[in-house]
Amino acid sequence: MSLTEKNLREKIFHNNLQSNSKERFENIFYKALFNLTEDFFSKLKIFSKNAKILDYGCGTGVSLKKAIEFEPKKIVGIDISEVSIEKARRNIGSSNKNLELLVDNCEQTKFNENEFDVVYGAGILHHLQINQCLNEIFRVLKPGGKLLFIEPLGTNPLINLYRLLTPNSRSKDEHPLLKEDFDYIKNKFSNIEIKYYGFFTLIFFPFYKSPKDSSVFKILKSLDQYFFKFSIFKKLAWSVLITAEKN
Repeated sequence: MSLTEKNLREKIFHNNLQSNSKERFENIFYKALFNLTEDFFSKLKIFSKNAKILDYGCGTGVSLKKAIEFEPKKIVGIDISEVSIEKARRNIGSSNKNLELLVDNCEQTKFNENEFDVVYGAGILHHLQINQCLNEIFRVLKPGGKLLFIEPLGTNPLINLYRLLTPNSRSKDEHPLLKEDFDYIKNKFSNIEIKYYGFFTLIFFPFYKSPKDSSVFKILKSLDQYFFKFSIFKKLAWSVLITAEKN
């Protein structure tokens, strides 16, 4: 597996992260993206039917466990961190014959061209050289294949300030997505859909406990989706759901 200096830094960071039993403080905020996760898995369920799918940067297998329930024809998970892959094997088990887990470099995978019907991931593209990884995704996708990713945005000044003040909570090279990244996606793929999440649900996250059963969360997510119709508010979102297709 060929790795650049940046790849090696990411590998070391995530090996150390997954070797630490202490939960990240930032995890308390992720309930603000509950509806994003719901929409992600709803789309993945539709895309996975009779499909060969690739979990691109699968980590410890959180998304894989859910994707397996959708009964795809074949599911492959790759990650640069061998610690993460070993954890994924333990978390999922080895009973599923349609599952394969591999240590691999997402920017330069071992796969053939036109191999997958779906490539998906959660919070991985912003750790990579964006043009290079999108070219690789395009290469391994079949014509008509689907891309599905959750990614953070780099346009909210308050979130960026928090990132600046907590450098040890993230890898040195990660880069939440900006306009030029979306421009590249739009130039490379077709049928692009970008949906925004996490403004009011993040600001008011202390006011609800479990988003699944919270009427407060339902109101906040509705407010988000109303205001995200306006370009200025899109820049204040925390994360996006990206759907696209290979021509």
